[in-house]
Amino acid sequence: MTTLLWGVLPYVTFALLVAGLVWRHRYDRFGWTTRSSQVYESKLLNIASPAFHYGILFVLVGHLVGLFVPESWTNSLGVSEHSYHLLSLYGGTAAGVLTVAGIVLLIYRRRTNAPVFRATTANDKLMYVVLVAAIIMGMVAKLAHTSGDGYDYRESIAPWARSLFTLQPDLDRMAGVPVLYEVHMVIGMVLIALVPYTRLVHMFSAPVQYLFRPYLVYRGRDPEQLGPRPERRGWEKAGS
Repeated sequence: MTTLLWGVLPYVTFALLVAGLVWRHRYDRFGWTTRSSQVYESKLLNIASPAFHYGILFVLVGHLVGLFVPESWTNSLGVSEHSYHLLSLYGGTAAGVLTVAGIVLLIYRRRTNAPVFRATTANDKLMYVVLVAAIIMGMVAKLAHTSGDGYDYRESIAPWARSLFTLQPDLDRMAGVPVLYEVHMVIGMVLIALVPYTRLVHMFSAPVQYLFRPYLVYRGRDPEQLGPRPERRGWEKAGS
């Protein structure tokens, strides 16, 4: 089971992610969008969407730092393990709460607005369930191990995560990892595999080309700027 969960499942997840992105881009390029429903309702969306996006961004950054920035690096910057633990505990919990609050508002908006609800696919409903489960389980795992400096995942989960990139998973690092963290990780991998098949795929659509496109030139409607209008033809005069 250890080999299956921590030596096979991560690569299956990555394969599903890449294959899904390639398939979606090739066969559903015009569906590669958030399918915005702002035209149906914008008041609640203007609150829920920023809360979700900022929250999930902080959650993502926290995971990247925790998993891929070695403890020796933060120590060299003068950040003690206790300070890092407090920042991870309070900052991660706040980001998680903000994200969940945004998701709850988005779900409420979809359930109470018929046109918005009709635009929600079965995959998106599954995505909401898995996303909420992953975030809540992460907060539960963190809050359940708050004594002292908490569970030091940077000595176990983080080295294992980095070892995946060498194609030699360090399975021994996962020995003794608390069950709550293991459940959080499995749900997280399921979420990653689902990304290409839901509206979350738009995270890979950063409009980088906007930085290099030509300037847009707008023409004014002032008659003096446009110059004299040409004389109308016969059929145009008849319709005026």
